[in-house]
Amino acid sequence: MTETATKIRCPIGLFDPQEAKIETLTKSINAARTASEKVPLAHDLIDAASVLLECASYDQANRNCCLCRGFSELRLQTANLIARVGAVGDRQRSHG
Repeated sequence: MTETATKIRCPIGLFDPQEAKIETLTKSINAARTASEKVPLAHDLIDAASVLLECASYDQANRNCCLCRGFSELRLQTANLIARVGAVGDRQRSHG
């Protein structure tokens, strides 16, 4: 069975380098054992996803742009959740 990968073709070449950063950060977050290790990585992921979300060349008529925006929004939501959960965990540990 062959696997076909869907590739986002960014009209300005921004997606691929940011995607590489995002993949590295995601792997690091997944490998981190504690919330305090995950939180700074989540903030870095927020920054990396934000670069794509703030793209000045975004074209809502371009399917690639829409896919990039959709993926980036999901990653931003995930990173924000990790950061919030980590912050709550840190507060609970400092009060416990």
